[in-house]
Amino acid sequence: MGREQNLQLLFEYVSNDGLRRHMYAVEAAVAAYAKKFGEDVEKWATAGLLHDFDYERWPDPPDHPLQGSKILSERGYADEVIYAILSHADYLADQYPRVSLLDKTLYACDELCGFLVACALMRPGRLEGMKASSVRKKMKQASFAAAVNRNDIIQGAADLGVDLNEHITFCISALQPLAAELNLLPEEA
Repeated sequence: MGREQNLQLLFEYVSNDGLRRHMYAVEAAVAAYAKKFGEDVEKWATAGLLHDFDYERWPDPPDHPLQGSKILSERGYADEVIYAILSHADYLADQYPRVSLLDKTLYACDELCGFLVACALMRPGRLEGMKASSVRKKMKQASFAAAVNRNDIIQGAADLGVDLNEHITFCISALQPLAAELNLLPEEA
């Protein structure tokens, strides 16, 4: 499936701009890893972009992502993409354990991208000049972006087999070209 078709599905199901931006961010990070690992960039980007497309309509487990997986299947999306999306939900881990590199990458990027956006919003330079050390420092503040599960970020990097600091830096770099689309351009002086 091409990006245009993916975006049509996203706009059909997602009206919240913040959720859309989150999905763009995860798409960028997962696609960047696909390039790094020599994998199918379009397929991986699809998983990143659509991983939460059903969340607005079915936010409660296990409806999200089970309802979305049915829709993706009906529309002919690749089984590998659907499985990765199912496996990103911890509460479905017994049924859909993360086994493929795509599964692990999507999981590793999901929470981290949300946290990186939250961190960027607190900085005048936004993503520009953001360092892993400052992100790690914010991770220690339980009250900051409290909805983001820090253990998921740490476990995601470990399961992917990458150093956490390198993972953070890699994802920041993947998001930087999308700064305008993510509303994360540096503040003007």
